[in-house]
Amino acid sequence: MAMRDANDPSAKSPGHRPRRVSLKDLARHLNLSPSTISFVLNDTPGRSIPEPTRQRIRAAAAEFNYKPNMIARSLLGKPMRSIGILLPVLGEGYHSQVLSGIGDLLMEEGYFYFTVHHRHKQNLITEYPALLQARGVDGILAIDTKLIDPLPLPTVLIAGHTTLPDITNVVLDHELAARLALQHLYDLGHRKIVFMKGQSVSTDTELRWAATMQVASDLGLAMDRRLTIQLAKDSTSPEISYPGIHDLLEARQKFTAILCFNDIAAMGSIRALHDSGLNVPRDVSIVGFDDIESASYQVPSLTTIRQPLKLMGSTAAAALLRRLAHESLPPLIELEPKLIVRESTAPLRHEPSTKRPH
Repeated sequence: MAMRDANDPSAKSPGHRPRRVSLKDLARHLNLSPSTISFVLNDTPGRSIPEPTRQRIRAAAAEFNYKPNMIARSLLGKPMRSIGILLPVLGEGYHSQVLSGIGDLLMEEGYFYFTVHHRHKQNLITEYPALLQARGVDGILAIDTKLIDPLPLPTVLIAGHTTLPDITNVVLDHELAARLALQHLYDLGHRKIVFMKGQSVSTDTELRWAATMQVASDLGLAMDRRLTIQLAKDSTSPEISYPGIHDLLEARQKFTAILCFNDIAAMGSIRALHDSGLNVPRDVSIVGFDDIESASYQVPSLTTIRQPLKLMGSTAAAALLRRLAHESLPPLIELEPKLIVRESTAPLRHEPSTKRPH
């Protein structure tokens, strides 16, 4: 590139942040028409533009981080290339990490995306796909969403567990996850374990529960119904598990470990134990699930089953783009979990405590 001057798109006044480069700025810098630059950057066919000029335009666009405007692209007759994403909530934890993996992949591939959250309300799950289709999306990605009917567009689900036709499911190997978690507690000497079942609205609940029961049976671990907790509240707060653990302690139930449905529930369980004067892991060991970003910063840091959440998102997004390219895909793409051992589990040291909460 030549020496920069007043026409340089990146020029700025002292003390001011550089403004965003426009198409006109780039055209002025290259001494080319805006339409020529637009034709090149939007890959418009049928335009006789010399290759050296095309290379010069692309180099300048990269140098000044110029991106073609999506609306302008559509006005030129080019598709906006957009994806609709359905998910239960917009918040920290599981859903946000999966969404991050999706967003990173779509951004790299030049796709725009619309995100809608439905709070597991079936009427919204039914209505949103048609609304997204009306806005021109090419396909749909759905996270932790229970679908009843086929969708009008190419679709990939993350933890959807559906058998609907022409839908690809990206899921975790829950049997392996249950085996990793329970084998870890078993090897530490724990036999009196609290088993936690997820909320009915979660698409993972039944499959994970079935896998947990099977592995517990294989290991000879008794699943005492008095040591079983069913999460009920549709929330992403640690409050979801606090009442259940509190009630077990109030009833003086004996246990030495808790297998939690997710890391958020593990955090609530630790708080309930702490408020009752019990220490994790000295008195009770805790195993979480997901390995969300805050799991390693919890005190104590969480032993947990890591779902490759960002990888699940990017894998699903890549699968949808393949489907849009008319490639054949299997109905199921399964990813492996990993046991992450941290501070919240320890070998059994004594008989289960029956401390009553304060």
